[in-house]
Amino acid sequence: MKTESFERERVDAYPTRHADRETITDRADPVLWTAWSEDAPLAREQAEHYEQKGYLVLRDLFTPDEVRGLMDVSRRLRTTDPAERPADFVSEPASDEVRTIFRLDEHSETFARLAADARLARVAEFLLGDRVYLHQSRLNYKPGFKGKEFYWHSDFETWHAEDGVPRMRAVSASILLTDNTSVNGPLMLVPGSHRRFIGCRGATPEDNHKTSLKAQVVGVPQPETIAKLVKEHGLDTATGPAGTVVFFECNTLHGSNGNITPFPRSNAFFVYNALTNRPSAPFAAKTPRPEWLANRDTITPLEARRGAITGEGAA
Repeated sequence: MKTESFERERVDAYPTRHADRETITDRADPVLWTAWSEDAPLAREQAEHYEQKGYLVLRDLFTPDEVRGLMDVSRRLRTTDPAERPADFVSEPASDEVRTIFRLDEHSETFARLAADARLARVAEFLLGDRVYLHQSRLNYKPGFKGKEFYWHSDFETWHAEDGVPRMRAVSASILLTDNTSVNGPLMLVPGSHRRFIGCRGATPEDNHKTSLKAQVVGVPQPETIAKLVKEHGLDTATGPAGTVVFFECNTLHGSNGNITPFPRSNAFFVYNALTNRPSAPFAAKTPRPEWLANRDTITPLEARRGAITGEGAA
């Protein structure tokens, strides 16, 4: 019986990284895993928007003091001496400027507290219909004038192919730590794209993460596919002042432009995965990505915490 169960779990519902073609198939999983009720952490209209569009923008979840504290910690992390940065600090392709800091919750008690905050974790539990854990956490930063783009992609495609996440039962929460405007490289999303899965063309290179974190080439849709989906569904931007939160479904097609303005853009990301959706062996790679990119060994459910988020050392 256990063997049969394992085999069912290993059925690849979303084949990708094909040798010679790209495929587009309908989603096989729910989007909203919990039926809405009066005690839900979201209004009915908000839940419906997420289900239909694949993302949701929430404002005024955090106080100005909390936002300022988070911004202060993020600035301190970004200014770490390049010579002292561990492997989970990823720089821009052509400079020492920080592009992404992974394991954000391990580098900062304040961000660990934010990840478990009920204002985020309870929403994730509602959307996914399960207890949740952090599959990944990171700080993305685009410095003024030279912050590079993040090309169009579905997070789930990578998590499925290279991490072994089996089903579309994960959600990202992006907390804006600077004002994200229409001009400084905000998150762009194709609303409704989460209902189709794009199986990408091209085999996964060995240690693909070493280059893909700077500029992703494998695991991205073809330009004509992106153009087709944008023509069908349109294109939205998730903008707002610092403190705004954007929840977006794991399969929603998204990306962002480079930042040539004087105004930096910084966002924290927490990837909440359902406890029953933990990764196994990669579906389209020889070996899984490092632990700092995809939590595999310390999978414990988050305990939602309430109360104000205070400064570093008081989480």
